[in-house]
Amino acid sequence: MTRKPLPAIKPNTIEFETQALIKPTGFREYDARWWFGIPGHEKDPELNLYGVQALGEGLGTLMHEYDIEPKIAVGHDFRHYSLSIKQALTVGLMNTGIEVLDIGMALSPMAYFAQFHLDCPGVAMVTASHNSNGWSGVKMGIEPPLTFGPDEMARLKEIVLEGQSKPRAGGSYKYVDGVKDAYIADLVKGVKLKNKIKVVAACGNGTAGAFVEEVLTKIGAEVVAVECELDYTFPNYNPNPEDMKMLHAMRDSCLEHSAAVALGFDGDGDRCGVVDDTGEEIFADKVGVMLARDLSALYPDAQFVADVKSTGLFLTDPVLIANGAKTDYYKTGHSYIKRRSKELNALVGFEKSGHYFFNAPIGRGYDCGLTSAIAILQMLDRNPEKKMSDLREALPKTWGSPTMSPLCADETKYGVVDRVVAEYLKAFKDGDKIMGMNIRDVNTVNGVRMTLEDGTWGLVRASSNTPNLVVVVESPTSEENKIGMFREIEARLAKYEEIGEYNQKI
Repeated sequence: MTRKPLPAIKPNTIEFETQALIKPTGFREYDARWWFGIPGHEKDPELNLYGVQALGEGLGTLMHEYDIEPKIAVGHDFRHYSLSIKQALTVGLMNTGIEVLDIGMALSPMAYFAQFHLDCPGVAMVTASHNSNGWSGVKMGIEPPLTFGPDEMARLKEIVLEGQSKPRAGGSYKYVDGVKDAYIADLVKGVKLKNKIKVVAACGNGTAGAFVEEVLTKIGAEVVAVECELDYTFPNYNPNPEDMKMLHAMRDSCLEHSAAVALGFDGDGDRCGVVDDTGEEIFADKVGVMLARDLSALYPDAQFVADVKSTGLFLTDPVLIANGAKTDYYKTGHSYIKRRSKELNALVGFEKSGHYFFNAPIGRGYDCGLTSAIAILQMLDRNPEKKMSDLREALPKTWGSPTMSPLCADETKYGVVDRVVAEYLKAFKDGDKIMGMNIRDVNTVNGVRMTLEDGTWGLVRASSNTPNLVVVVESPTSEENKIGMFREIEARLAKYEEIGEYNQKI
């Protein structure tokens, strides 16, 4: 198939069953994600199976362009359409001469592990991660443990949409047994808790439910499994540990079972959310600071990486300063933080979304929610006299928001952010005051992070995966200033007719 895919085709037509459909906006900064559709939904699909085949052919062609060994591990998450999408992707890969190693249903980190375990450079994981039912996508890489960045995605998009794929002979398919067991064995190797820690493991009926209880039990935890039964309709809540509905359900379970901690996993298992023993939801960047404190005591002068959505405590926390820890703030996105962590040989890279990247000697460099969970439980195990709430309360006080996501179409979101960046840069240059304070700094590495003289900051950026903007605010001085910063951003964004409703506000 070297035909150019069409950007839009009406379903229930002969064209939909004979032509490749790929909406161009599905090619994002570091992975691919489309609305595949579910029966009865009014939104038309952005991708069909012939489109997926064309994507596979494009990926195979790209591997040859990069002179990569033509071998790739493929996996899929637990959604009713993911297996068929993976099979269509496999056809495309085989058409371009790629040896496909099918590892079956998997977590994204299990697919990344397969690159090491099966000694193959390529990975393609069919998953929509935490997106709602009806979405699908592919996370891809050709250099373990890294996944694609903007350059690879831009070239892949060009190959696919321009019909530049080149058929080749030599493609093959093999289903590989045993990768799940090897992945779990790799996770628990050398790990045994000294203390019996009771943990709620919440999976929102996503793919992680097939893995979590076994892994945490093997390291010696007492596991209370919550919504771990696989159910792709997500009857309780969408498996997203940044979403307050999931966090509140975790809180309720933690209190009900008198657990030491509740850990929640997203749909493809590469993120971990945390609720402490008092039922307090701890945002992932604060958990990152707690882990950085624990690990920098074991590894003096440790280097960390954090994304621009994360708390300022990575730079100002006195314990981290005393331990000689250093943190580099970088672009939000699992591919960016993963790559930056490798470049700087960081011990861990942290994202506010809950993607953590543990490098040697702790992990293999990719984001894995189970590796994060084990690290959190080991932190508790090393501090048996303290509860999770004690570790949280020991942090310097800040007032931070959840990640808020006002709607903004993929076609317009980057343009809107560019205009917002320009507004804040002008305000900084002109010496404007916000909330009666001077602007201390404007960081534009990824959207705009604007900091006031008291350390209160606000971030506006475009989401890399969904048709949304991203808004985060934090203040080290007061709840009032946190809310004030949000009101400043909210009022500024209200001027843009391209921006729609928020998923949540403060």
